[in-house]
Amino acid sequence: MKATQKDFLRGVPASFLGLRIFFFCGPDEAGASAAANRLVASLPDPSERVELAGAELKRDPARLGDEARSASLFGGARHIWVRAQGDEAHDALQFLIETAAAGAGEAAPVIVVASGASDKSRTAKLLEKRSDALVAMFHPPDLAAVTQAVRAMADAAGLRLGGDLAERIARAAGLDVRLAQSEIDKLALYCDADPTAPKAVTPADHAAIGAATEEDSLAPLVNAVLGGELARIGGEVRRMRELALNPLGVVLALERRAAQLAQIAAKLGPQGRIQALSPAEKLQLGIFFREERAITQQFERWMRPAGRAGGETRLDRLIARLAMLHRTLLANSQAAELLLAQELAEIGRFAAKR
Repeated sequence: MKATQKDFLRGVPASFLGLRIFFFCGPDEAGASAAANRLVASLPDPSERVELAGAELKRDPARLGDEARSASLFGGARHIWVRAQGDEAHDALQFLIETAAAGAGEAAPVIVVASGASDKSRTAKLLEKRSDALVAMFHPPDLAAVTQAVRAMADAAGLRLGGDLAERIARAAGLDVRLAQSEIDKLALYCDADPTAPKAVTPADHAAIGAATEEDSLAPLVNAVLGGELARIGGEVRRMRELALNPLGVVLALERRAAQLAQIAAKLGPQGRIQALSPAEKLQLGIFFREERAITQQFERWMRPAGRAGGETRLDRLIARLAMLHRTLLANSQAAELLLAQELAEIGRFAAKR
């Protein structure tokens, strides 16, 4: 049977738990892995995990059947986790199915997370019409979908999360549901949460667990671009490539900073000064000590008029341009890194203008 990522937004449907083979594919590897982990957590008795690489199974297709039908070291249940590229697991799954039909015996559940594969791949075609198998394709999610998933994670952990904070966590995670789950796990531990007695979470709780750590690697790049520091942008783009930072995550970090500048403008007005804010007001606006200097400089730079006529500011143009860049990267994932580098240079040049 086939499923979509929407089927996994609020947990795992009970009808999936009796299946034996799961094939999670699509361009959103993070979403596929998160759904696979939720599936394993929902199994009646997942017990021991046996991890196999797709390349191993491609070399030795029979190994999957051997592992799936072997007893656990401690005599309990087990499940097989395969991380593959494309159709690497196809022959092994076909061999597993054929030997089962020949009477080889019941096998442990097999979960395959296949990067670079789709629901039109050979493996998907092999499984999609079987009553004991599931094929699910995961596309890059939008902010609303990840926010909904974050709230579902919080509910399961015993946390009451407001929509604004759920969205903030989704943005901070770069729309990566695995990172978002990690944030929820930390919040649950910090708040001593219990699903039987849910606890409300505040922005202060989120700040206390260091939820902005994802920014640590992105902040220098964001500050160089929005600060118009042209001499630094080339080095930051090179560092972005060396660290394999997600292009969409970089854009989201820029969007977060632009949104923060807009919030400050709404509080102060275009001619206001951040230095006039009280410490409590700065905390409310997310202006922390180590970033205050950079944010102040960027606020003054981007609140300048965009042109001689009209009331549009540079920030208005930046927000529109980032929204367009976001859509462009989603539509051109293969060239995302190059497109992003070009746009970062253009934004930096615009920011540097006097």
